[in-house]
Amino acid sequence: MSKIASINTFIVDIPTIRPHKLSMTSMSVQSMVIVRIRDNNGLEGIGEGTTIGGLAYGPESPESIQTNIDKYFSPLIINQPASNINVLMQMLNQSIRGNYIAKSAVETALLDLKGKQLGVPVSDLLGGACHDKVDCLWVLASGNTEKDIEEAKAMIAQKRHCHFKMKIGARALEADIEHVIAVKKALGSNISIRVDVNQAWNEVTAVKGMAALQDAGIDLVEQPTPAKDFATLVRLSEKFNIPILADESIADKQDAYILAKQGFAGSVALKIAKAGGLKGALDVATLCTAAGIDVYGGTLLEGSIGTAAALHAWSTIPNMQFGTEMFGPLLLKDDFIKKPLQYRDFGVEIPTLPGLGLEIDEDKFTHYMRK
Repeated sequence: MSKIASINTFIVDIPTIRPHKLSMTSMSVQSMVIVRIRDNNGLEGIGEGTTIGGLAYGPESPESIQTNIDKYFSPLIINQPASNINVLMQMLNQSIRGNYIAKSAVETALLDLKGKQLGVPVSDLLGGACHDKVDCLWVLASGNTEKDIEEAKAMIAQKRHCHFKMKIGARALEADIEHVIAVKKALGSNISIRVDVNQAWNEVTAVKGMAALQDAGIDLVEQPTPAKDFATLVRLSEKFNIPILADESIADKQDAYILAKQGFAGSVALKIAKAGGLKGALDVATLCTAAGIDVYGGTLLEGSIGTAAALHAWSTIPNMQFGTEMFGPLLLKDDFIKKPLQYRDFGVEIPTLPGLGLEIDEDKFTHYMRK
């Protein structure tokens, strides 16, 4: 019987190709916690736990993810049978509260290990892929209008992305709206523009901002108001034709149920890190679909490992109206994966090799590993 022999964690720091500005912070380096789980036969599963901007974004940081996996997760599952991932995750959930990013990283590594043991991709473990490629947008987050326009036009010309999301909310409303409208006009009516406010507006500001964005032909507004203010999201979704995407509001299926019960008519961003893993995110998707709420493949700007894990999950969902934003690896200046994910024709391919379908370049991994 295959048993878990070891769990090791590492923090890897890779610079971004440009500053990535959100309403609450700005990033120039992405820090990823890489989990490496080996069984007693020498096979290894890899996982990733990544957040945005450390504690500025949420309650977990790279340092806390690593510490909690080492100190609290590992003793619970070392020497346990590796075959039943549901039992292992149930054990972790019963013994450890929260720590959803850490749990996602561990579940990803267990699924990668299981896929390698069986010789099948992770998507097969989740029921099978409905797609071999999914749409992928690009985020324009330099904060500079001309730079954003130039960047978007280059992506379109390369056939890498034709849908774009703009990060706003850090500046005055009028400046943000002017910035978005200028980019929309420069790119034309055939290019989809969405905005992410990252909870920066109150309801009064959101009403004014969404009216202007709707008039400008913007396709989607992500999380305009504070995460747990569900009532405001519902009112805004009833007031405007422009769809709202709930992101920080939804962590797990309980959140999705509450929002759906209140009458939310928008879409929900799925993220494996928020939901504690791939299976938790797919539970949210199932509930939303039953309630008539569209789902969207979201990211916490994971590198190749976390992005591949999410792609395996999203590939099993028959329809995602607004596609995905699984561009995280493209935001990094380098990668420690030997054969990176393949981005082409405005989308990204689903890996088909066993497990996640990735192999670590050990030299690069050592180079970027935090000492």
